[in-house]
Amino acid sequence: MRYQLIGLNHKSAPLEVREKLAIPESRLPDTCRDLTAYPGIEEGMVISTCNRVEVVTHTTNGSADLRGFLHEHFHLKPEELDPHLYEFREKDAVRHIFRVAASLDSMVVGEAQILGQVKEAYATARAVGAVRGQLDQLFSRAFAVAKRVRTETAVGSSSVSIASVAVELAKKIFGTLQGKNVFIVGAGKMSELAARHLMAHGCASIFVANRTYDRAIGLAQKFNGQAIRFEDLYSTCDRADIVITSTGAPHAIFRREHGEQFLSRRKNRPMFFIDIAVPRDVSPEMAKLDGIFTYDIDDLQQAVAGHIADRRKEAERAEAIIASEVEKFEARAHTLDVVPTIVSLQDHLETIRQAEIDRVRGRMGQLTPEQEMAVEALTRGIINKVMHTPITTLKSAARESEATTIVDVFRRLFNLQVKPKESPADVAAKRDEVGTRH
Repeated sequence: MRYQLIGLNHKSAPLEVREKLAIPESRLPDTCRDLTAYPGIEEGMVISTCNRVEVVTHTTNGSADLRGFLHEHFHLKPEELDPHLYEFREKDAVRHIFRVAASLDSMVVGEAQILGQVKEAYATARAVGAVRGQLDQLFSRAFAVAKRVRTETAVGSSSVSIASVAVELAKKIFGTLQGKNVFIVGAGKMSELAARHLMAHGCASIFVANRTYDRAIGLAQKFNGQAIRFEDLYSTCDRADIVITSTGAPHAIFRREHGEQFLSRRKNRPMFFIDIAVPRDVSPEMAKLDGIFTYDIDDLQQAVAGHIADRRKEAERAEAIIASEVEKFEARAHTLDVVPTIVSLQDHLETIRQAEIDRVRGRMGQLTPEQEMAVEALTRGIINKVMHTPITTLKSAARESEATTIVDVFRRLFNLQVKPKESPADVAAKRDEVGTRH
Protein backbone atom coordinates (compact mmCIF):
# COMPACT_ATOMS: atom_id res chain seq x y z
CA MET A 1 0.00 0.00 0.00
CA ARG A 2 1.29 3.44 -0.94
CA TYR A 3 -1.43 5.60 0.57
CA GLN A 4 -0.39 8.97 2.00
CA LEU A 5 -2.58 11.58 3.67
CA ILE A 6 -1.94 15.06 5.04
CA GLY A 7 -4.35 17.55 6.52
CA LEU A 8 -5.66 19.60 9.38
CA ASN A 9 -8.99 19.66 11.17
CA HIS A 10 -10.95 21.27 13.99
CA LYS A 11 -8.76 19.48 16.55
CA SER A 12 -5.37 20.39 15.10
CA ALA A 13 -5.95 23.93 13.81
CA PRO A 14 -7.99 26.98 14.86
CA LEU A 15 -10.55 28.43 12.51
CA GLU A 16 -8.29 31.28 11.40
CA VAL A 17 -5.85 28.68 10.01
CA ARG A 18 -8.49 26.36 8.50
CA GLU A 19 -10.11 29.17 6.58
CA LYS A 20 -6.82 29.85 4.76
CA LEU A 21 -7.05 26.37 3.23
CA ALA A 22 -10.77 26.31 2.50
CA ILE A 23 -11.43 25.35 -1.14
CA PRO A 24 -14.66 26.54 -2.80
CA GLU A 25 -16.61 23.77 -4.51
CA SER A 26 -16.01 25.40 -7.90
CA ARG A 27 -12.21 25.15 -7.46
CA LEU A 28 -12.10 21.57 -6.24
CA PRO A 29 -11.72 19.93 -9.70
CA ASP A 30 -8.72 22.13 -10.57
CA THR A 31 -7.16 21.43 -7.17
CA CYS A 32 -7.44 17.67 -7.81
CA ARG A 33 -5.80 18.11 -11.21
CA ASP A 34 -2.97 20.15 -9.67
CA LEU A 35 -2.51 17.47 -7.02
CA THR A 36 -2.14 14.57 -9.47
CA ALA A 37 0.26 16.66 -11.58
CA TYR A 38 2.55 17.05 -8.54
CA PRO A 39 5.73 14.89 -8.54
CA GLY A 40 5.36 11.44 -7.00
CA ILE A 41 1.53 11.34 -6.98
CA GLU A 42 -0.40 8.77 -9.03
CA GLU A 43 -3.89 9.48 -7.71
CA GLY A 44 -5.25 12.12 -5.37
CA MET A 45 -8.33 13.80 -3.97
CA VAL A 46 -9.11 16.62 -1.54
CA ILE A 47 -11.71 16.66 1.23
CA SER A 48 -12.58 20.26 2.12
CA THR A 49 -15.28 20.98 4.72
CA CYS A 50 -15.80 23.58 7.41
CA ASN A 51 -13.93 21.35 9.87
CA ARG A 52 -11.16 19.77 7.79
CA VAL A 53 -9.00 20.01 4.70
CA GLU A 54 -7.28 16.73 3.83
CA VAL A 55 -5.24 15.60 0.84
CA VAL A 56 -5.40 11.85 0.15
CA THR A 57 -3.03 10.28 -2.36
CA HIS A 58 -1.63 7.08 -3.78
CA THR A 59 2.02 7.71 -4.54
CA THR A 60 4.50 6.23 -7.01
CA ASN A 61 7.07 5.12 -4.44
CA GLY A 62 5.34 5.48 -1.08
CA SER A 63 6.44 9.03 -0.35
CA ALA A 64 5.51 12.38 -1.90
CA ASP A 65 6.13 15.90 -0.62
CA LEU A 66 2.55 16.69 0.33
CA ARG A 67 3.65 19.50 2.64
CA GLY A 68 5.36 21.09 -0.33
CA PHE A 69 2.14 20.80 -2.33
CA LEU A 70 0.16 22.57 0.39
CA HIS A 71 2.76 25.33 0.75
CA GLU A 72 2.75 25.99 -2.99
CA HIS A 73 -0.96 25.61 -3.66
CA PHE A 74 -2.12 27.82 -0.79
CA HIS A 75 0.89 30.19 -0.85
CA LEU A 76 1.61 29.60 2.84
CA LYS A 77 4.93 29.52 4.63
CA PRO A 78 5.88 26.33 6.53
CA GLU A 79 5.82 28.12 9.88
CA GLU A 80 2.23 29.22 9.22
CA LEU A 81 0.95 25.78 8.36
CA ASP A 82 3.18 22.91 9.51
CA PRO A 83 2.48 23.09 13.28
CA HIS A 84 -1.18 22.28 12.55
CA LEU A 85 -0.70 19.42 10.09
CA TYR A 86 -1.00 15.68 10.67
CA GLU A 87 0.25 13.08 8.23
CA PHE A 88 -0.57 9.37 7.85
CA ARG A 89 0.83 6.67 5.58
CA GLU A 90 -0.25 3.22 4.47
CA LYS A 91 -2.23 1.41 7.18
CA ASP A 92 -2.58 4.54 9.33
CA ALA A 93 -3.95 6.48 6.34
CA VAL A 94 -6.51 3.74 5.69
CA ARG A 95 -7.60 3.81 9.34
CA HIS A 96 -7.98 7.59 9.27
CA ILE A 97 -10.12 7.53 6.12
CA PHE A 98 -12.35 4.81 7.58
CA ARG A 99 -12.79 6.86 10.79
CA VAL A 100 -13.58 10.05 8.88
CA ALA A 101 -16.18 8.35 6.67
CA ALA A 102 -17.76 6.70 9.72
CA SER A 103 -17.95 10.10 11.49
CA LEU A 104 -15.68 9.04 14.35
CA ASP A 105 -13.33 11.96 13.70
CA SER A 106 -16.09 14.58 13.40
CA MET A 107 -16.81 17.51 15.66
CA VAL A 108 -20.13 15.79 16.40
CA VAL A 109 -19.38 12.06 16.57
CA GLY A 110 -21.92 10.15 14.53
CA GLU A 111 -23.22 13.07 12.46
CA ALA A 112 -24.26 11.95 9.00
CA GLN A 113 -23.18 14.92 6.91
CA ILE A 114 -19.46 14.06 6.70
CA LEU A 115 -20.13 10.86 4.75
CA GLY A 116 -22.00 12.85 2.12
CA GLN A 117 -19.18 15.38 1.95
CA VAL A 118 -16.57 12.66 1.47
CA LYS A 119 -18.69 11.05 -1.26
CA GLU A 120 -18.97 14.39 -3.05
CA ALA A 121 -15.20 14.92 -2.85
CA TYR A 122 -14.64 11.40 -4.19
CA ALA A 123 -17.11 11.94 -7.06
CA THR A 124 -15.43 15.22 -8.02
CA ALA A 125 -11.94 13.67 -8.08
CA ARG A 126 -13.17 10.64 -9.99
CA ALA A 127 -14.89 12.82 -12.59
CA VAL A 128 -11.61 14.56 -13.46
CA GLY A 129 -9.63 11.29 -13.52
CA ALA A 130 -7.72 12.00 -10.30
CA VAL A 131 -9.15 8.86 -8.64
CA ARG A 132 -8.83 5.61 -10.56
CA GLY A 133 -7.67 2.25 -9.21
CA GLN A 134 -6.16 2.37 -5.73
CA LEU A 135 -8.07 5.32 -4.25
CA ASP A 136 -11.24 3.99 -5.85
CA GLN A 137 -10.70 0.76 -3.98
CA LEU A 138 -9.94 2.56 -0.71
CA PHE A 139 -12.97 4.84 -0.72
CA SER A 140 -15.39 2.20 -1.95
CA ARG A 141 -14.40 0.18 1.10
CA ALA A 142 -14.56 3.25 3.36
CA PHE A 143 -18.18 3.86 2.34
CA ALA A 144 -19.04 0.23 3.06
CA VAL A 145 -17.36 0.44 6.48
CA ALA A 146 -19.27 3.64 7.30
CA LYS A 147 -22.53 1.87 6.46
CA ARG A 148 -21.57 -1.06 8.68
CA VAL A 149 -20.76 1.27 11.61
CA ARG A 150 -24.09 3.06 11.25
CA THR A 151 -25.97 -0.25 10.96
CA GLU A 152 -24.28 -2.18 13.78
CA THR A 153 -23.89 0.63 16.35
CA ALA A 154 -26.02 3.47 17.68
CA VAL A 155 -23.23 6.01 17.24
CA GLY A 156 -25.43 8.13 14.96
CA SER A 157 -28.70 7.72 16.82
CA SER A 158 -28.47 10.77 19.10
CA SER A 159 -30.06 14.01 17.93
CA VAL A 160 -26.98 16.07 18.78
CA SER A 161 -25.79 18.11 15.80
CA ILE A 162 -24.51 21.54 14.93
CA ALA A 163 -28.10 22.45 14.08
CA SER A 164 -29.53 21.26 17.40
CA VAL A 165 -26.79 23.03 19.34
CA ALA A 166 -27.57 26.24 17.43
CA VAL A 167 -31.17 25.95 18.62
CA GLU A 168 -30.02 25.55 22.23
CA LEU A 169 -27.81 28.65 21.99
CA ALA A 170 -30.62 30.67 20.41
CA LYS A 171 -32.95 29.69 23.25
CA LYS A 172 -30.41 30.89 25.81
CA ILE A 173 -30.24 34.29 24.11
CA PHE A 174 -33.95 34.84 23.42
CA GLY A 175 -35.56 32.66 26.08
CA THR A 176 -38.07 31.39 23.54
CA LEU A 177 -37.97 31.08 19.76
CA GLN A 178 -41.71 31.64 19.35
CA GLY A 179 -42.31 34.37 16.77
CA LYS A 180 -38.62 34.92 15.92
CA ASN A 181 -37.56 35.57 12.32
CA VAL A 182 -34.74 33.62 10.65
CA PHE A 183 -32.53 34.85 7.78
CA ILE A 184 -30.49 32.28 5.81
CA VAL A 185 -27.54 33.72 3.88
CA GLY A 186 -26.17 31.13 1.45
CA ALA A 187 -28.35 28.17 0.50
CA GLY A 188 -26.05 25.41 1.79
CA LYS A 189 -27.10 22.12 3.36
CA MET A 190 -25.92 22.95 6.89
CA SER A 191 -27.74 26.29 6.79
CA GLU A 192 -30.91 24.56 5.65
CA LEU A 193 -30.63 21.96 8.42
CA ALA A 194 -30.12 24.64 11.10
CA ALA A 195 -33.07 26.62 9.75
CA ARG A 196 -35.25 23.50 9.80
CA HIS A 197 -34.44 22.96 13.48
CA LEU A 198 -35.16 26.59 14.34
CA MET A 199 -38.49 26.59 12.52
CA ALA A 200 -39.45 23.35 14.28
CA HIS A 201 -38.95 25.16 17.59
CA GLY A 202 -41.40 27.94 16.88
CA CYS A 203 -39.68 30.52 14.70
CA ALA A 204 -42.27 32.49 12.76
CA SER A 205 -40.84 33.22 9.32
CA ILE A 206 -37.77 32.78 7.18
CA PHE A 207 -35.89 34.83 4.59
CA VAL A 208 -33.30 33.42 2.20
CA ALA A 209 -30.57 35.33 0.34
CA ASN A 210 -28.17 33.66 -2.07
CA ARG A 211 -25.92 34.93 -4.85
CA THR A 212 -27.90 32.71 -7.22
CA TYR A 213 -31.43 34.03 -6.78
CA ASP A 214 -33.09 30.87 -8.15
CA ARG A 215 -31.49 28.81 -5.38
CA ALA A 216 -32.77 31.29 -2.81
CA ILE A 217 -36.27 30.88 -4.22
CA GLY A 218 -35.99 27.09 -4.10
CA LEU A 219 -34.92 27.02 -0.45
CA ALA A 220 -37.42 29.68 0.63
CA GLN A 221 -40.25 27.62 -0.84
CA LYS A 222 -39.33 24.69 1.42
CA PHE A 223 -40.19 26.85 4.45
CA ASN A 224 -42.95 28.96 2.90
CA GLY A 225 -40.46 31.79 3.28
CA GLN A 226 -39.36 34.79 1.23
CA ALA A 227 -36.40 34.91 -1.16
CA ILE A 228 -34.24 38.05 -1.00
CA ARG A 229 -31.91 39.20 -3.77
CA PHE A 230 -28.31 39.21 -2.54
CA GLU A 231 -27.85 42.89 -3.38
CA ASP A 232 -30.68 43.65 -0.94
CA LEU A 233 -29.04 41.72 1.91
CA TYR A 234 -27.91 44.66 4.04
CA SER A 235 -31.15 46.60 3.65
CA THR A 236 -33.30 43.67 4.79
CA CYS A 237 -31.16 41.63 7.19
CA ASP A 238 -32.21 43.67 10.23
CA ARG A 239 -35.67 42.10 9.91
CA ALA A 240 -34.20 38.87 11.30
CA ASP A 241 -33.60 37.93 14.92
CA ILE A 242 -31.43 34.93 13.94
CA VAL A 243 -29.05 34.92 10.95
CA ILE A 244 -27.54 31.66 9.67
CA THR A 245 -24.74 32.35 7.23
CA SER A 246 -22.58 30.06 5.10
CA THR A 247 -21.70 31.64 1.76
CA GLY A 248 -18.22 30.46 0.75
CA ALA A 249 -17.14 34.09 0.31
CA PRO A 250 -13.35 34.62 0.62
CA HIS A 251 -13.82 37.48 3.15
CA ALA A 252 -16.32 38.44 5.85
CA ILE A 253 -19.59 39.77 4.42
CA PHE A 254 -20.85 41.01 7.81
CA ARG A 255 -18.59 43.62 9.38
CA ARG A 256 -18.86 45.89 12.39
CA GLU A 257 -20.45 48.75 10.43
CA HIS A 258 -23.21 46.41 9.25
CA GLY A 259 -23.92 45.37 12.82
CA GLU A 260 -24.15 48.99 13.91
CA GLN A 261 -26.66 49.69 11.13
CA PHE A 262 -28.75 46.63 12.03
CA LEU A 263 -28.90 47.53 15.72
CA SER A 264 -29.86 51.12 14.94
CA ARG A 265 -32.77 50.04 12.74
CA ARG A 266 -33.80 47.39 15.29
CA LYS A 267 -33.68 49.90 18.15
CA ASN A 268 -31.01 47.75 19.82
CA ARG A 269 -33.06 44.56 19.88
CA PRO A 270 -30.51 41.68 19.89
CA MET A 271 -29.46 39.68 16.84
CA PHE A 272 -27.94 36.18 16.87
CA PHE A 273 -25.48 35.18 14.08
CA ILE A 274 -24.70 31.49 13.49
CA ASP A 275 -21.64 31.55 11.22
CA ILE A 276 -21.07 28.11 9.70
CA ALA A 277 -18.83 29.40 6.92
CA VAL A 278 -15.12 28.68 6.50
CA PRO A 279 -13.69 31.25 5.82
CA ARG A 280 -15.93 33.10 8.27
CA ASP A 281 -18.76 35.28 7.00
CA VAL A 282 -18.97 37.32 10.20
CA SER A 283 -16.07 39.50 11.30
CA PRO A 284 -14.94 38.96 14.91
CA GLU A 285 -15.44 42.72 15.38
CA MET A 286 -19.20 42.15 15.21
CA ALA A 287 -19.13 40.32 18.54
CA LYS A 288 -17.86 43.46 20.27
CA LEU A 289 -21.19 45.21 19.73
CA ASP A 290 -23.71 45.09 22.57
CA GLY A 291 -26.74 43.28 21.22
CA ILE A 292 -24.91 41.23 18.59
CA PHE A 293 -24.22 37.60 19.49
CA THR A 294 -21.99 35.62 17.10
CA TYR A 295 -21.05 31.96 17.12
CA ASP A 296 -18.64 30.50 14.57
CA ILE A 297 -17.97 26.85 13.86
CA ASP A 298 -15.38 26.53 16.66
CA ASP A 299 -17.75 28.07 19.20
CA LEU A 300 -20.33 25.50 18.21
CA GLN A 301 -17.72 22.77 18.69
CA GLN A 302 -17.27 23.77 22.32
CA ALA A 303 -21.02 23.69 22.84
CA VAL A 304 -21.20 20.22 21.30
CA ALA A 305 -18.48 18.83 23.61
CA GLY A 306 -20.90 18.45 26.50
CA HIS A 307 -23.04 16.03 24.49
CA ILE A 308 -20.31 13.58 23.51
CA ALA A 309 -20.15 11.43 26.69
CA ASP A 310 -23.37 9.53 25.92
CA ARG A 311 -21.91 8.37 22.61
CA ARG A 312 -18.63 7.09 24.00
CA LYS A 313 -19.62 3.42 24.39
CA GLU A 314 -21.09 3.27 20.91
CA ALA A 315 -17.99 5.00 19.56
CA GLU A 316 -15.83 2.30 21.17
CA ARG A 317 -17.86 -0.38 19.39
CA ALA A 318 -17.44 1.53 16.14
CA GLU A 319 -13.67 1.77 16.68
CA ALA A 320 -13.50 -2.02 17.04
CA ILE A 321 -15.27 -2.40 13.70
CA ILE A 322 -12.82 0.05 12.12
CA ALA A 323 -9.81 -1.87 13.48
CA SER A 324 -11.12 -5.14 12.07
CA GLU A 325 -11.88 -3.60 8.67
CA VAL A 326 -8.42 -2.03 8.44
CA GLU A 327 -6.79 -5.44 8.99
CA LYS A 328 -8.96 -7.00 6.29
CA PHE A 329 -8.20 -4.20 3.85
CA GLU A 330 -4.47 -4.44 4.48
CA ALA A 331 -4.45 -8.23 4.01
CA ARG A 332 -6.34 -7.94 0.73
CA ALA A 333 -4.04 -5.16 -0.51
CA HIS A 334 -0.94 -7.22 0.25
CA THR A 335 -2.43 -10.22 -1.52
CA LEU A 336 -3.02 -8.10 -4.62
CA ASP A 337 0.58 -6.89 -4.43
CA VAL A 338 2.03 -10.42 -4.78
CA VAL A 339 -0.35 -11.69 -7.48
CA PRO A 340 1.57 -10.09 -10.40
CA THR A 341 4.77 -11.77 -9.18
CA ILE A 342 3.06 -15.17 -8.94
CA VAL A 343 1.62 -14.78 -12.43
CA SER A 344 5.03 -13.72 -13.79
CA LEU A 345 6.63 -16.78 -12.19
CA GLN A 346 4.01 -19.07 -13.71
CA ASP A 347 4.49 -17.50 -17.15
CA HIS A 348 8.28 -17.70 -16.81
CA LEU A 349 8.30 -21.42 -15.95
CA GLU A 350 5.67 -22.21 -18.59
CA THR A 351 7.89 -20.55 -21.21
CA ILE A 352 10.82 -22.74 -20.10
CA ARG A 353 8.63 -25.88 -20.21
CA GLN A 354 7.41 -25.19 -23.74
CA ALA A 355 10.93 -24.35 -24.96
CA GLU A 356 12.34 -27.61 -23.58
CA ILE A 357 9.60 -29.71 -25.16
CA ASP A 358 10.20 -28.00 -28.52
CA ARG A 359 13.96 -28.55 -28.16
CA VAL A 360 13.72 -32.34 -27.74
CA ARG A 361 10.66 -32.94 -29.89
CA GLY A 362 12.78 -33.71 -32.98
CA ARG A 363 14.69 -36.48 -31.17
CA MET A 364 11.51 -38.14 -29.89
CA GLY A 365 10.09 -38.81 -33.35
CA GLN A 366 6.41 -38.96 -34.09
CA LEU A 367 4.38 -39.22 -30.87
CA THR A 368 0.92 -40.66 -30.59
CA PRO A 369 -1.81 -38.49 -29.01
CA GLU A 370 -1.51 -40.57 -25.84
CA GLN A 371 2.24 -39.97 -25.70
CA GLU A 372 1.73 -36.22 -26.28
CA MET A 373 -0.67 -36.15 -23.34
CA ALA A 374 1.81 -38.08 -21.20
CA VAL A 375 4.61 -35.57 -21.98
CA GLU A 376 2.25 -32.67 -21.18
CA ALA A 377 1.18 -34.25 -17.88
CA LEU A 378 4.78 -35.09 -16.90
CA THR A 379 6.23 -31.65 -17.62
CA ARG A 380 3.25 -29.77 -16.11
CA GLY A 381 3.50 -31.93 -12.99
CA ILE A 382 7.20 -31.08 -12.61
CA ILE A 383 6.49 -27.35 -13.06
CA ASN A 384 3.62 -27.42 -10.55
CA LYS A 385 5.81 -29.14 -7.97
CA VAL A 386 8.60 -26.62 -8.55
CA MET A 387 6.14 -23.70 -8.19
CA HIS A 388 4.28 -25.01 -5.16
CA THR A 389 6.72 -23.89 -2.45
CA PRO A 390 7.54 -20.46 -3.96
CA ILE A 391 3.84 -19.64 -4.49
CA THR A 392 2.88 -20.83 -1.02
CA THR A 393 5.68 -18.71 0.44
CA LEU A 394 4.57 -15.63 -1.52
CA LYS A 395 0.95 -16.03 -0.45
CA SER A 396 1.99 -16.36 3.19
CA ALA A 397 4.36 -13.41 2.91
CA ALA A 398 1.52 -11.23 1.60
CA ARG A 399 0.19 -11.03 5.16
CA GLU A 400 3.55 -10.08 6.69
CA SER A 401 5.35 -6.76 6.95
CA GLU A 402 8.34 -8.03 4.89
CA ALA A 403 6.17 -8.86 1.85
CA THR A 404 7.79 -6.22 -0.37
CA THR A 405 11.29 -7.55 0.39
CA ILE A 406 10.34 -11.17 -0.36
CA VAL A 407 8.63 -10.21 -3.61
CA ASP A 408 11.75 -8.33 -4.68
CA VAL A 409 13.96 -11.34 -3.88
CA PHE A 410 11.74 -13.64 -5.95
CA ARG A 411 11.86 -11.31 -8.91
CA ARG A 412 15.65 -11.22 -8.78
CA LEU A 413 16.07 -14.98 -8.28
CA PHE A 414 13.91 -15.86 -11.27
CA ASN A 415 14.79 -12.75 -13.31
CA LEU A 416 11.11 -11.82 -13.55
CA GLN A 417 10.16 -8.72 -15.51
CA VAL A 418 7.96 -6.18 -13.74
CA LYS A 419 4.98 -5.62 -16.01
CA PRO A 420 3.13 -2.28 -16.37
CA LYS A 421 0.78 -1.53 -13.50
CA GLU A 422 -2.62 -3.17 -13.89
CA SER A 423 -6.02 -2.11 -12.63
CA PRO A 424 -7.34 -3.65 -9.39
CA ALA A 425 -9.97 -5.54 -11.44
CA ASP A 426 -7.29 -7.14 -13.64
CA VAL A 427 -5.17 -8.07 -10.63
CA ALA A 428 -8.21 -9.51 -8.83
CA ALA A 429 -9.04 -11.64 -11.87
CA LYS A 430 -5.49 -13.00 -11.95
CA ARG A 431 -5.63 -13.64 -8.22
CA ASP A 432 -8.73 -15.76 -8.74
CA GLU A 433 -6.93 -17.63 -11.55
CA VAL A 434 -3.94 -18.28 -9.30
CA GLY A 435 -6.27 -19.59 -6.62
CA THR A 436 -7.84 -21.99 -9.15
CA ARG A 437 -4.46 -23.39 -10.24
CA HIS A 438 -3.06 -23.80 -6.73
